[in-house]
Amino acid sequence: MLAKLIRSGVDILRLNMAHASHQWVADAMWFVREVSEEVGRHVAVMMDVKGPEIRTGVVESPIQLECGSEIEFYVDGVEASSDVNSVSINYEGLPAEVNIGDTVLVDSGLIQLKVTGKDDFRIRFEALTPGELTSRRHINLPGIQVKLPALTKKDKEDLREGVKAGIDFVALSFVRESDDVKILRRFLDSLGSPARIIAKIEDQAGVRNMEHIVREADGIMVARGDLGIEIDYHCLPLVQSQLIKTCHAEGKPVIIATHMLESMIHSPMPTRAEVSDVSHAIREQADAVMLSGETTTGAYPLESVQVFKDIIGSIEPSVSQALNERIVLKEPKAMMLRSASVLAQELGESGIVVFSRSGFLPYILGALRPHGIPIFAFTDDESIFRQLLLPWGVEPFLIEFSENPEETIQSAMDCLRRKEWVEVGTWLVVITNALADDKIIDTLQLRKLEADQDS
Repeated sequence: MLAKLIRSGVDILRLNMAHASHQWVADAMWFVREVSEEVGRHVAVMMDVKGPEIRTGVVESPIQLECGSEIEFYVDGVEASSDVNSVSINYEGLPAEVNIGDTVLVDSGLIQLKVTGKDDFRIRFEALTPGELTSRRHINLPGIQVKLPALTKKDKEDLREGVKAGIDFVALSFVRESDDVKILRRFLDSLGSPARIIAKIEDQAGVRNMEHIVREADGIMVARGDLGIEIDYHCLPLVQSQLIKTCHAEGKPVIIATHMLESMIHSPMPTRAEVSDVSHAIREQADAVMLSGETTTGAYPLESVQVFKDIIGSIEPSVSQALNERIVLKEPKAMMLRSASVLAQELGESGIVVFSRSGFLPYILGALRPHGIPIFAFTDDESIFRQLLLPWGVEPFLIEFSENPEETIQSAMDCLRRKEWVEVGTWLVVITNALADDKIIDTLQLRKLEADQDS
């Protein structure tokens, strides 16, 4: 199945660390790399760390709540009150951070509780909705800023294993401010990891600080599961649009995730609402759309990927062909990329060839959104090659670079011709270095793909 998914066009595989063991990480990475070699198509791997979740503890038997029922949460290690149903919580700071009258949501918002009393170790609630409370349910605190750490002990242990196994991206959960990203960046640097950071926006603090977070992170994931609980549900489409526009302005990739094709966990066909939802993400020009349960526990993983492909194939040609005007290009070389995009679009059946050892130029080109123009990005760095699978419109290739820029260009042209990515006679816009009077200069060249002289 993994081979079929990779062949079908999946670019990035996500390792959800919420319940994963370290041995599972090692096994999963081994399988991904082995299967990629077998099918001849390589993919990137993103480790999604669990983050600082607040959960209820274990209950011996489900607690039945009615409207008006009283229930108590108490900090682990403290004795529960005997006069009311009680359940422990894993965050000792919660009693100090909620106020009487606050609403707390449990189990993805299925249970709504109102704070009626508290002390240093316990919180009393009145149930606003009926429901059944079982063990280890996730707690959401809409509008309440908590002082949880950006990285938990588990996250750090998981990341050590992930870095050892060679992960390409890290998705950081519950990012509330740009400092959370900086903390993760310093930790990855200490491990010598080149992995790029994808900040997950999933609460009100993250929404408020989105501009600073987008600038600090390498990309954004609109994690609509918790986000749709933490903010007013009817505002979710507006926040999604705002996050996409902010990423466009900063030239950062954005992933739309959660509940994209949720019904396909059990059904071979999506609902019409899901088709419209995915179409909306494509029209707004997200870089990627993500499947979760559909391809893990779901019964129709391949069908889910095919539905994504069908929707993208139908909707993308209808999207405005204008370049991204929101992006602010600060460096002269980045400004040259806009010229390259305009030239390639005016040529029509064309493409852009770019060479990179850092990924900077291909990421900016993807952010410019030159519609109808493939971006062929060549690198000699394996980790950069896999990280180039994320940005919009970029097709990466791994080749050896020569000290002579012309030899590197010819090697790239040979690759495009041999793999039949470009037809002979096509004009390509090439961005590369060139030698001029013993100086290296940035150039924008126009090259026609010539027939192989040996054929």
